Amino acid sequence: MKIIVMKKIITLAILSLFTLHSHAGIRQYRADIENSTWQLTDDSRLQCTLSHQIPRYGEAKFYSSANRKMNMEFELQMMRLPDSYSLAEVRSEAPNWRPGVAGRVLADMKLHKQFSPSLPKKIAWNMLNELDQGMSPTFYYNDWYSDNDKITVGLSTARFQKAYQAFVSCVGNLLDFSFDDISYTVLNYQFGSDKLTKSSQKRMDMIVEYLSLDSELELVLIDGYSDSYGGRNTNLKMSERRANKVRELIVSRGIDASRIEANGYGEKRHVASNATIIGRSKNRRVVIRMEQP
Repeated sequence: MKIIVMKKIITLAILSLFTLHSHAGIRQYRADIENSTWQLTDDSRLQCTLSHQIPRYGEAKFYSSANRKMNMEFELQMMRLPDSYSLAEVRSEAPNWRPGVAGRVLADMKLHKQFSPSLPKKIAWNMLNELDQGMSPTFYYNDWYSDNDKITVGLSTARFQKAYQAFVSCVGNLLDFSFDDISYTVLNYQFGSDKLTKSSQKRMDMIVEYLSLDSELELVLIDGYSDSYGGRNTNLKMSERRANKVRELIVSRGIDASRIEANGYGEKRHVASNATIIGRSKNRRVVIRMEQP
């Protein structure tokens, strides 16, 4: 009797499985060997981007940008953005030419309404490592436009290695600081002179290096200030000389002069008390402000 009951349960389960598949469709998106392309679309000391086209679906991108810490992000740019909130399972699957190799789950990826989904550093590096080992990171989720359809999106391993090695080289050559680290910089001066302190000289070198790489940054504002020791007019001229000297230094390194504006404000806008040595040293300063378009 138990055997008969078990056979009926198994039969019903199989019938249910076939019924489920008969009503559900699976749409697969993946570049085949012939049209698979991986490209290093950004290759500079500010940004590295490894891109992969997925026919009829969109583009997969791995990003890394100049920063104090190693960073990485993955973005799946869809032609049709999600119409609801859900999750996609990210798995590492073996390609067809590696039969018998087991896959594994890497992560869950959040799908936000009308936004291309992304994954953070650790998972992104893990996906690159899987691709490097000949595995295919694949995304599984329910179609938000059709309740009966399932979507699978795979990253092809074909033509990956050459572009990946170029990407790794690019990442290794990124600046170890970002735009945010220098976008608002205060340079301090030695007493009674227009000579920068050692720490400010180092910061100045960082700013010049960044400006030489980022041609899209159109305007750099340089504001000079002084402490209140000495005559007011003398201090005003000192602040102007300090600001203009910073501008001249930047221009001498090959930066277009039209991108830089320098002004001196003398004793205005103190940031500390002039009653102490430390306070006065803080007031003897040049402020460099930069904004990205």
